Amino acid sequence: MIWRLGAAVVAALVAMPLLGVASSLLSPQGALWQHIAETQLSDIVGNTVILLVGVGFGTTIIGTGTAWLVTMCRFPGSRIMQWALLLPLVLPTYIIGYAYADLMAFAGPLQSALRAATGWSRDAYWFPDLGSAGGVALLFTLVLYPYAYLAARAAFLAQSQPLLEASRILGHGPWRTFARVGLPLARPAIAAGVALALLEALADFGTVQYYGVHTFTTAIYRTWYGLGNREGAAQISLVLIAIATLLILIERRSRGRARFHVASSVYEQAEPIPLAPWPGTVAAIACLLPVLLGFIIPTAHLAQLALGAGMRFDDQRFLREAVNSLTLAAIAAGIIVVLSLFLSYAGRLIRRRALNRTIEFISLGYAIPGAVIAVGVLLPLAWTDHLIDRISRALFDMPTGLLLSGTAVALLLAYTVRFLAVGLANIAPGLVAIDPAMDASARILGARPSQVLRHIHLSMLRGPALTAGVIAFVEVLKELPATLLIRPFNFDTLAVGVYRFASDERLAEAAVGAIVIVAVSLAPVILLSRAIAARRPTSSPPGP
Repeated sequence: MIWRLGAAVVAALVAMPLLGVASSLLSPQGALWQHIAETQLSDIVGNTVILLVGVGFGTTIIGTGTAWLVTMCRFPGSRIMQWALLLPLVLPTYIIGYAYADLMAFAGPLQSALRAATGWSRDAYWFPDLGSAGGVALLFTLVLYPYAYLAARAAFLAQSQPLLEASRILGHGPWRTFARVGLPLARPAIAAGVALALLEALADFGTVQYYGVHTFTTAIYRTWYGLGNREGAAQISLVLIAIATLLILIERRSRGRARFHVASSVYEQAEPIPLAPWPGTVAAIACLLPVLLGFIIPTAHLAQLALGAGMRFDDQRFLREAVNSLTLAAIAAGIIVVLSLFLSYAGRLIRRRALNRTIEFISLGYAIPGAVIAVGVLLPLAWTDHLIDRISRALFDMPTGLLLSGTAVALLLAYTVRFLAVGLANIAPGLVAIDPAMDASARILGARPSQVLRHIHLSMLRGPALTAGVIAFVEVLKELPATLLIRPFNFDTLAVGVYRFASDERLAEAAVGAIVIVAVSLAPVILLSRAIAARRPTSSPPGP
């Protein structure tokens, strides 16, 4: 009973932001929508479409192409590229946006070097401008393609040698084999990876705000802070939720009922094909370019800016931001791991469709943009604070202030709702891999479910739990929109500090916090690369 009740409570907490946003429909906002329609709507919709199309196309091409090359081919540096292609995941979208803004500026190093080398004036040459929806889509692609790469590589690793050899025997070359066999088999996984990239692009705030590209997230922020209209911001959030839901439905629709199985008697992992020198060089360059543009160049420039600014880690403001960030991330990661263990084990104990649907619903929190979660969390918490204050004044003649919405409680709730799916995605598969016979044996010997979890499963789930905790820690550390909207007064984090300095055009100071975020974010990339390298199936893999 306690497991079913606990799952219901967690589901209610996750649903609270959605209910908070939906409650805004009770407050008519006709004037606001008329103002948006007359001034911003065409830009917002057009920019959103460009971002989604650009990121979807770019991540599909780069992620799928590089995954096939490093998995099915051997060329100079291919083994290094297997994990190096994950490195752009380290850079949050807003950080790569700030780095390239300084790199590509008129007074930046690239244009300055070009003028010094040629003697040209500003009007004598053309230089690309990233200050548009297309430019921002390119930046997003450089750091979000690893979502498609991860999904595609995992799918390609699960494909067997006999299938690919059959294609070659029938006269198909490497590229036709990729197009006619490898790609269709991996399509469901690739669609899921691209959908994640699109959701991340949709949720971005820092980059689009800095480059002046109007989207729904910037409209939410301006309505909330510029107009002081929380209900209006909530109604705009509903549009963002609708777009995110549509993306998820399209991804699932594209997947359809696709199921691909390989008979265990013929399963054998495909062996990479060595490429000739010229094709191998082309493949190496194709894999190196995304890493160079998406990680090495922006990170090196940020490090140069930080060192040029006299990077100091003993500055009091920086230390406060670092302590705030690390404390929040550690607490949120702990909460996420505990709740993920609880929900995963509840699903193991109670094999009911309703509970499984509840856990799937909880996982959808990752698809909700941080700005939407911020609006949804703050509205009900603010209502609760006002209710507690009224009761306290009536009974004790004492005001209570903002106990929930004005403290870190709101942030922790937003982080939990946003990233609980990260914990479930790592812990639930680990729990499924444990033989149910072990549970049955323990129960026969008189152990209660909580004792089985504590004495048997916890020791076997240390790896998945550690992975979930580290990834959740870094995701919270990088989160900007929710933190920016609902953080307590005089409470900044590293992400907020980077955003604040960049907004003031103080990119050198912003680079210090950005370098720390990037350095800490390397941990989950290392874990992911090891997990992929360790994936060597020995029996029939399940269909994607």
